[in-house]
Amino acid sequence: MLWPRTVKDRIKSGDDRELVHSYPYRSACPSTVWTGLVESAGAEIYLGGYTNYFFWTQVPRFADTIRRKAEAGCRVRFLVGDPDGEVTRQREVVEDVALTVSTRIRITLEHLERLGAVDGVETRVSDPSDAASHVGLSVFRFDDDALVTPHLARLVGHDSPLLHLRRHGVGGMFDRFAAHGEELWGRAAVRLG
Repeated sequence: MLWPRTVKDRIKSGDDRELVHSYPYRSACPSTVWTGLVESAGAEIYLGGYTNYFFWTQVPRFADTIRRKAEAGCRVRFLVGDPDGEVTRQREVVEDVALTVSTRIRITLEHLERLGAVDGVETRVSDPSDAASHVGLSVFRFDDDALVTPHLARLVGHDSPLLHLRRHGVGGMFDRFAAHGEELWGRAAVRLG
């Protein structure tokens, strides 16, 4: 009688089977996880953080990796907030940190401009009507893995929790968060150089 209970307790078989790992803080997720997911993605990289700033410091040689991935046929998408938007200004007041939200967005956009035009790399700015939803939930997708950060009220992204999800079928948590990202992407404005 002990063995079935032990197996049931150790093997995820219900709704939580898509949860690979949870971290109390995004910053607690090792950089090797981020780097490994970026490196292993072959078809899709979707970076739907409001600033996406930390990728340039968290993943070694990130720009070179993104270029290489896109040239190999991987679709790479960056969704960022509007650096001049009202939600961005409100968030800066809430966070009250020296490295402002708008500055972090502009740093990402500057890095993307330095990357230049690369087939397969797309950048969009979230629609103003979606900005509050975007700033409140970051979705980072790497093929069938996703790292999701639900942002807590007054905390910067790195202080909010993070969930590592892996897709295991239709309609699970992975698909729900991926659909959120796709919805924001679909209404976002294309960013041209």
